[in-house]
Order: sequence, then C-alpha cells, then structure tokens
Amino acid sequence: MAKKLVILDNKNFDDIKDYCDGFILGIKNLCVNFNVTFTIEEVEELVLKYSDKDIFVSLNKNMHAGDLKLLKETLITLENINIKGIFFYDISVVEYKNELNLKHDLVWNQEHLTTNFNTCNYWYDYNVLYSCLSNEIILDEIKEISSNIKGKLMLPVFGYIPMYTSYRHVVKNYLDNFKLNSDSKIHYIKKEGYTYPIVDNKEGTTVYSSFILNSLSETLELKNDISYFIFNAFLIPNDILIEVLKLYDEVNEDNKVLLEEKINKIVNNLDKGFLYKETIYKVK
Repeated sequence: MAKKLVILDNKNFDDIKDYCDGFILGIKNLCVNFNVTFTIEEVEELVLKYSDKDIFVSLNKNMHAGDLKLLKETLITLENINIKGIFFYDISVVEYKNELNLKHDLVWNQEHLTTNFNTCNYWYDYNVLYSCLSNEIILDEIKEISSNIKGKLMLPVFGYIPMYTSYRHVVKNYLDNFKLNSDSKIHYIKKEGYTYPIVDNKEGTTVYSSFILNSLSETLELKNDISYFIFNAFLIPNDILIEVLKLYDEVNEDNKVLLEEKINKIVNNLDKGFLYKETIYKVK
C-alpha cells in the first residue's frame, strides 16, 4: 500500500505529521527545487523526533567539481542517521554509494528522464532501489512501468511541478540588468494567459508549472504498485494540504468522484498535467 511523503514549504512538521507517513528533506547546498532546506544536524534531530516517520533526504543537485568533497562528507555522515533513503540526480551519488559500500537506499530522481522501466531497471542493477517517476508521462505509461520494474516506485501526485531548473540566476540577472529592486522570494511570469512561479536562489533558477498537479483519483488504483506518493506543499498553505491528505485517506475506487468534487472545492488551479496527453514526438 502506497505511503504519503510530503515536501514541506516551511518547517512546521507538527502541523502535518499526523496526516502523512514521512517527509523529503532537501539538504542545504546540495539540493534544488526546495523552498526550505536543512542542515545535517537538523536532519538528525528530525529523524530522532519523528522516528515513526519515513524520512528521505534529497541531494538532487547537478553536482559540480566543487561540490564533491561536501557531497562525500555528507553521505558518510548520513550513514549514522536512520533515514529511509536518498534522492539523487547526479551519478556521483551512485558512484560514492558503491565505492564506499554505503547502506542507505537511493532514489533515482532525474525528473524529466525517469520515463521508462528499462532505465529504472538499469539503475536497479547499480544498487538504486527506487525510481521517482516523471510527471511528463501518461497514466498508461505509469501503469506499464509499475508492471515491469525490478525495484520500487515513487510518484508525485499533488503540487506544483518543477518545469525548468538552471544554474544561471535568470531573475537576478534581469533585475540587475534593468537596475530593478525586489525583495520577493517568489517571482511570477505571465505568458499566454498562464502564470508561472519562479524561484531564484543560491542554487540557480527554477520555474514551476502554472497549475497544481492533481492526479489523486487516477492513481488510487496504483496504491498497491507504488511505494510512495509525493505531495509537494510549495505555495500551498498547510491547512489546505492537510485537507487534501485527509480526503485522500477517506476515498477509495468506489467513490473517487467524490474525491475530485471535494478537492475542487478547497483547491483552485488544479490540472491533470500530462496524464492524458500523449507524447507527439517519438525516438525512432
């Protein structure tokens, strides 16, 4: 049965803890697409405090040569902390796991690339237990992967989707070029009637989807095939997220229409993403 993991938009764990099975924590200086990040010391404290939860950490940054020393030290330190696993983007994490014989499970999390079971199975052969699937594949492809994978799956099912991440400071460069001032941590761009949230911080720039992904009713039937469903709280107030998590626990295959109706009453700007939009470009 799938468990619920939450990526928090703040550090109010006590508000959410009773409605989820665990958390994903971005590690400071070694992750992207996290509105709040944590030091190793903070992670250790949270693991002890919430020992009944599955806590994963994310090292999903595209590592540079200057990051490798800190990355290696972090992975070695994490060996003594009872986390559930480690999300990664850069292959250096896999290299260190196998080179140092590290114990923690890895989660392949290359976002736009986790689109087929063959590559999931390739990484499984390199001691990567989990694959976190892309939000850019259709529902039938998710089902196909779940039926043919060697390892275990995770799937983002609710929240804004990171569409684009760059090491460049796109917003900051724009503001500097036109000599503009802004203290906002979240910026927005409007294009063709849609509004996209943008975060420009120390690690670069991330552009998020103009909508909140809601694939909850579609993925109900996959509860026994997916290990974890991921709820991203970015820009979503805690009280709204709690209501969504509670509703998801109450709904089953027989009354999933009710889930849709209730969520639409408490959350605006919902969309199904690519669940029903087949890819028009194919590699021959």
